[in-house]
Amino acid sequence: MWFFTSPRNPYRETIEAKRSRRAAALEHAPAFSAEKHQKYLDVTASQIVENIEDGTWTASAVLEAYVARAAQAHQVMNCLTEVFFEEAKEDALKLDAEFAATGRLKGPLHGVPISVKDQFDVKGFDSTIGYTQWANKPAERDAAIVSMLRAAGAIIITKTNIPQTLLAFESVNPLWGRTCNPWSAAHTAGGSSGGEGALLAADGAALGLGSDVGGSIRIPSGYCGIFGLKPGHGRVPYAGAVGPNPGFEAVRAVAGPMGRSVADLERMARLLFGERDASRQDYFPAPVPYRDVTLPKRLRFGYYLNGLMCMWRGEKFIDGAVKGSPACHRAVLETVEALRKEGHECIQIEPPDSAQALRCFAGITSADGYKKLTEHLGPDKKESALFLVTLGPRLPGFVRSFASWVIRNFVGDPIFASFLAQSHHKSIHQYYNCVADKIAFEKRTRTSLWDAAGPDNLPLDAVLAPVQAVPALPHGGCDRLAPIACATLMYNVVDSPVGVVPVTRVDAARDGLSDEWRAAPGNGSKILEGELYGPKGAYNAQAMEGLPVGVQVVGQPWEEEKVLAIMHVIDAALGPRGFGPGSWGPSKLV
Repeated sequence: MWFFTSPRNPYRETIEAKRSRRAAALEHAPAFSAEKHQKYLDVTASQIVENIEDGTWTASAVLEAYVARAAQAHQVMNCLTEVFFEEAKEDALKLDAEFAATGRLKGPLHGVPISVKDQFDVKGFDSTIGYTQWANKPAERDAAIVSMLRAAGAIIITKTNIPQTLLAFESVNPLWGRTCNPWSAAHTAGGSSGGEGALLAADGAALGLGSDVGGSIRIPSGYCGIFGLKPGHGRVPYAGAVGPNPGFEAVRAVAGPMGRSVADLERMARLLFGERDASRQDYFPAPVPYRDVTLPKRLRFGYYLNGLMCMWRGEKFIDGAVKGSPACHRAVLETVEALRKEGHECIQIEPPDSAQALRCFAGITSADGYKKLTEHLGPDKKESALFLVTLGPRLPGFVRSFASWVIRNFVGDPIFASFLAQSHHKSIHQYYNCVADKIAFEKRTRTSLWDAAGPDNLPLDAVLAPVQAVPALPHGGCDRLAPIACATLMYNVVDSPVGVVPVTRVDAARDGLSDEWRAAPGNGSKILEGELYGPKGAYNAQAMEGLPVGVQVVGQPWEEEKVLAIMHVIDAALGPRGFGPGSWGPSKLV
């Protein structure tokens, strides 16, 4: 009888249908065989092209290895969304036929299997970014970057998972589920390019494409142990990248490469910088192609450790949102040591005011109460990772003001109080003031970082910094700790190009919360540091054993090429350390 029949649930049906189609596409992947496939995974994207060019390999053989590994990685990390294995196979066969007929490569990425973050349009497939309401609406054309990658001979094999709304840095949403860190099932892969970071770390793609508006390339790169580059705005085309908040321009999102070597990031950058899709009539990117740079033999680096003293200016407490963990401090210091051994100069500097950067970012992003950002949720449950981010505007004004007053005066945490106070609906006048504050912060930071440093007041070539206060958060950590993204988002606020280089791994014996670390100065948020380092805090060196730890390499605006060149220098100085092609296997996931 009809009254015994369960009511139809379109929301659940959409999820089940999308996941079923993904499962069906994954069935086309061959089983991974180390004997047959591993050699293709053990090389960079640049080496893949070289081996195809000299006739040693074919695009089809390379593709089979990466498809097999991508399917294997997805089973343990849940990192894929839309899957195009069959279409990719056809593309590889066409490339092989063209090469057999002409003896020439199609382009600098000939036969390279590439994954892209879910937000980039791929013709014939959805760009849901985790919303069930955006399902079953396939893109009519490729995103500009996807078109350029294909024209260069790349084979697009899959899209990768993201957080709901793209604003959090845990890649979880109701449609596709949660992505795990490739080195620890208990920790997140980061976000919002988290699926991309996880897949690349697992050799499920040779090269990848992410985007960044607050750390979305750099946080997953740091969490997963890969290389990434966040360009400044205007270097890389962005047309065809969907997002939940069109019209948000005060801090602009950018697309950038993610991969397993600096050489691979450079290869993609050479292809994309300054290139426009003429059919779209876009104003950006600026027509500035890749420019080769010659570095001085002796580079000059500034570096900082969140919240520590600035030694060459004498004893001084530095304000910051949160004190960095021992593991993240060690990553910066080991990089400094390696560079000094190569003859480079490294000077500890005063860090930018990350707390002020976060106040600017929170003030601007919350101006409409996150209405535009969340209006696409429809029947989808809002993920808990967005709880703290969107809390302020949900509170009545007098409640928010009283809570901020209590946190400032009784908890003794003016930093957290200021974040909460900034997060609310704003008038146009208030919004303009927030943008003006952002511009002023940008000017101050550029001056303080780049004009001069050290006792001899000479300019810096780059700045080394932690990616975040901790190596990676456990699942659910973003619910309470979203503000620690200030370490990355401040370089979106000032629009600096920034790369990430993996440095080391968490060592429980060296990276515990020692008395020496606790005694080191820091002026961060009591609430955030309690959540991180308290008795049940997110930072636990024992539980994090083996997680990657990287550093940010910060450059001046319009110096993306110099950042990449310096990343080469840093990578060489650090030497072999267990990152890059072939470093992952399912047994590494604990």
